[in-house]
Amino acid sequence: MDLILWRHAEAFEAEPGESDLERGLTPKGQKQAKRMADWLTSQLPEGCKVLVSPALRTIQTAEPLGRKFKIVPELAPGADPEDVLLAANWPNAREPVLVVGHQPTLGQLAALLMSGQLQDWDIKKAAAWWLVQRDPHDPESLVLKAVMGPETVVKA
Repeated sequence: MDLILWRHAEAFEAEPGESDLERGLTPKGQKQAKRMADWLTSQLPEGCKVLVSPALRTIQTAEPLGRKFKIVPELAPGADPEDVLLAANWPNAREPVLVVGHQPTLGQLAALLMSGQLQDWDIKKAAAWWLVQRDPHDPESLVLKAVMGPETVVKA
């Protein structure tokens, strides 16, 4: 199974009284999201399932993909890595799954899958980590296929 973890792009800080879920992308974040979406579009198979946190910044990060996506409350800020795995049907999903979410959850999830331990790994804003587990019954068949950030994407 392919699992792609995409952290939302740069977002505005919360204004006093504003909900964390209402924070949108900065102009820089919009450029980051577009750049990563262009790369992901060139790489993702047609049947890839896209799951997005209900936060505005993750929705705005996913929109440049131009694909249908599902908003999943279990991916909200502060989500447990295990909840993300359940939402993605890891490692048994038949199609690749792209999760658009938040730190520290995505970093913790990457650490859990790659090291077997819950650790605080950092995934930079707008970066995507692409993990592949070739055999759903063998955690040792997990490989890190790609790590891309908006600054490493080469424009065509």
